[in-house]
Amino acid sequence: MTSLEKTLLICKILSSRKAKGIVYLKVTDKTSLCDYFVICGGSSKTQVKALAEHLSEKLEKEHGEVPRRFEGVREGRWAVIDYADVIVHVFGDEERDFYNLERLWEDGENLVRYED
Repeated sequence: MTSLEKTLLICKILSSRKAKGIVYLKVTDKTSLCDYFVICGGSSKTQVKALAEHLSEKLEKEHGEVPRRFEGVREGRWAVIDYADVIVHVFGDEERDFYNLERLWEDGENLVRYED
């Protein structure tokens, strides 16, 4: 599976669980960390945790993708799931507004708003 295919699959899984404001950014030319960031929001700590856990379980069970790192889920404010070539950030509303990762990483051409 290519990085873009994995990114789109992640977006689809998050969308199926009503994640808010799903975007992805191609950051290949900006960092050696990964090829894409996926950023989305949950409306509560419970939803942030549920989104992160569902994504991780579904990708592992159905596609054999196991994250290298899975952090912040217990607190439910900001979860980071690292799939090597794709890093997923699931934010609570306040944290997403505060950190505004889209602004830090986008250059006007690399940000895509995901729509089913």
